[in-house]
Amino acid sequence: MPYKSEKIRIAGTQYDRRIKLTPDQKEYIKWLREKQLISYSKLAKIFGVSKRLIQFICCPDKYLRNKESLKQRKAEGRYKPTKAEWAATIREHRRYKEQLKKKGDIK
Repeated sequence: MPYKSEKIRIAGTQYDRRIKLTPDQKEYIKWLREKQLISYSKLAKIFGVSKRLIQFICCPDKYLRNKESLKQRKAEGRYKPTKAEWAATIREHRRYKEQLKKKGDIK
């Protein structure tokens, strides 16, 4: 029997675990970098993310270049999980959504 929460979308919401920073935090990071001249390392430590993510926020051209090279590497077949790995990932995601539904966080 499938989970009832399976059809509920959480992408782009506060429960989406792929999103590390809110848009407000990103704007604040840009401001801190430009006006306060705080280093990438210090910003990364303050927000609990990698220096690379801070660089991508402050320099969108680097992000676009990296995204393009990632696209090429994916086309070559890198980063493709095995069937077992993908099944485990999906299973864990479904359980996470079911847990959110039981708590009443999502409907």
